[in-house]
Amino acid sequence: MITLHMVVLPFLITLFLLLIIKFLPMNIPDKEKLSPYECGFDPSGSARLPFSMKFFLVAILFILFDLEIILLFPLAWALNSQSHSNSIILASVFVIILTLGLIYEWLKGGLEWTE
Repeated sequence: MITLHMVVLPFLITLFLLLIIKFLPMNIPDKEKLSPYECGFDPSGSARLPFSMKFFLVAILFILFDLEIILLFPLAWALNSQSHSNSIILASVFVIILTLGLIYEWLKGGLEWTE
């Protein structure tokens, strides 16, 4: 009996919502709805201006170093195991490698905004 309600009730709700959508008035797009919105001003220039590659590089660097946190989350469970020294050594090596990568990017100028 319960499984019948679990099948019939969602089907009826879906059918009801489809019928409501069918009979609601359609929105007809006009010139104002189709125009790009720029804070109340008329659009000026092209929206297809090229971005500086620096923005993409900084975003990729952020994602790369942000993954450090995701990869270090399981360390909390690893510390509950029998050998704490192995987990601490592994985390330390991981953080040292990431720190060396950050220093390398800093020295190569990957974090500079001006060229």
